[in-house]
Amino acid sequence: MTVGQSRSPIRRPGELGVHSLDHFAMLTPDLEPARSFYSNFGLDVTPEGNQLAMRVAGNSHCWSRMAEGPRKKLHYVSFGAFADDIPRFRERLNQLGIEQIPAPAGFESNGLWFHDPDGLPVEIRAAEKTSPDAKAPFDTISVGANLRGAYPRQQTAAARPRRFSHMAIYARDTRRSARFYAQALGLRISDCAADIIAFCHGIHGSDHHMIAFVKSDGPGLHHSSWDMGSVDNIGLGAMQMAGAGFERGWGVGRHVLGSNYFHYVRDPWGSYAEYSADMDYVPVDATWDAGEHDAEDSFYLWCTTPPEDFARNYEIE
Repeated sequence: MTVGQSRSPIRRPGELGVHSLDHFAMLTPDLEPARSFYSNFGLDVTPEGNQLAMRVAGNSHCWSRMAEGPRKKLHYVSFGAFADDIPRFRERLNQLGIEQIPAPAGFESNGLWFHDPDGLPVEIRAAEKTSPDAKAPFDTISVGANLRGAYPRQQTAAARPRRFSHMAIYARDTRRSARFYAQALGLRISDCAADIIAFCHGIHGSDHHMIAFVKSDGPGLHHSSWDMGSVDNIGLGAMQMAGAGFERGWGVGRHVLGSNYFHYVRDPWGSYAEYSADMDYVPVDATWDAGEHDAEDSFYLWCTTPPEDFARNYEIE
């Protein structure tokens, strides 16, 4: 059962669309920095053959894979769909004239593979729905008078993400990418801010965005985002990473589009892992009022000024 799951319907009748962002894969010249970073971030990182698999505590689903390669690179993105929709997706790809490709070497799959407009391999595979079926619970910590509201640091448990929330990838044309993913995968555009960023959600119930597209001169990973459930756990995660030597980042703050609280931690390769909580949610039986927003007024509601290179794509340098 996914975080926030309820008895509400999990499938929009008669419409074709992926239900989850199942996982993503990265390449890196050295797996040890990846193991150190994501283990300290609070994920369960385990070797599987010549790869690292990343999971959250208490859940067997693999949200990300890391393999060795000549340089750090976002290798592919995989979306989950209902098994009986796979033939319909194959027909849709044919109708759109999207050429199918083999699975990347070393990553076995019987899904449908193709390139997005920037050449990133994308998969649609039959998989269990992992996106939440209701808005995830959000905890606020408060106590009455004459009671302690916080534990000593030595008694505080390590910060551990509850689930993978979303990812933001770089794209040469954010609007074109959003339209492509909407046509090919059945996602819907949530909001856009000028040509700087575009957000897409799933039609079978999902957070405000399961994927976002950030303006750049080529493909790559801007950040992966992980649900924490409270602002307190976001802060604990930020402190935890700083104590492990990963001090560079941005936060704590609150976004406008998606409304989630956040803290970004810079990884060893110049992209980010985000602690997130309380994102807006689009139910399976609702239609989100997508908007066009001014970039200067829709990035963050409150926070410090972001780093100058926050949107710099180090994968194309």
